[in-house]
Amino acid sequence: MKMKKMTALGLAALMTLSILTACGSAKTGDSGKTNSAKKDTLTMATSADFPPYEYMEGNDYKGIDIELSKAIADKIGVKLEVQNVPFDSIVAGVQAGKYDFGMSGITINDERKQSVNFSDPYITAVQSIIVKSDSSIADKDALKTVNKIGVQTGTTGDSDATKDYGEDKITRYTVATDAVQALMTGKVDAVIIDNKPAQEYVKANGSALKILPTAYEEEQYAAAVNKNNEDLQKKINQAIKDLKADGTVDKILAKYEANK
Repeated sequence: MKMKKMTALGLAALMTLSILTACGSAKTGDSGKTNSAKKDTLTMATSADFPPYEYMEGNDYKGIDIELSKAIADKIGVKLEVQNVPFDSIVAGVQAGKYDFGMSGITINDERKQSVNFSDPYITAVQSIIVKSDSSIADKDALKTVNKIGVQTGTTGDSDATKDYGEDKITRYTVATDAVQALMTGKVDAVIIDNKPAQEYVKANGSALKILPTAYEEEQYAAAVNKNNEDLQKKINQAIKDLKADGTVDKILAKYEANK
């Protein structure tokens, strides 16, 4: 009887070990690689404070990147889970394997390429400068004379403005809304942000703000993918190619007037 009990306990231990081993194999490894081929759900990280690319409407996610990422997931044949996180944590999270990919108006640049791979670009965007309507600031050169420039932490507006105007002139905000609010209350003299969100923020504040006619710079947006997950990168690229060919990308952009 004792021998049978010990045998049963041994089998139970082996079964438990097998289950733990099986569960462990489904987790992300040290390299941050996620096995998209065996997954039925992809996790997409975004920062939902960037209309019209991503924003909240009640408890629902809305915007260009939200709809496009869902269309990409449909093309791949998986479900999509959206995680709303601070913008400056997206690339690091993708690099660590915490998220399968990131889409949040993420600009392709050399600094980010050191941490993640990018999909093919899906839109060319313009960085704009927002100022108060009565501001004397006329163009990007005039920003050299101001005291403070508001940016969203981790964006290209943040990195490029820091290079162009110096660290002491930059005030960083976790969400773009806070940067615009700081402009409204006089804490900063200008805000550098993507043109479409700039239009939304100016519209929301009536005649108090304006966008300078000269663009700050142009950039391309793409999905950020873990460097060890080339399989997912290829699948996203093919999905974007197909969605451009069948008109889906143009329809999404037109819906949010982002193709104007």
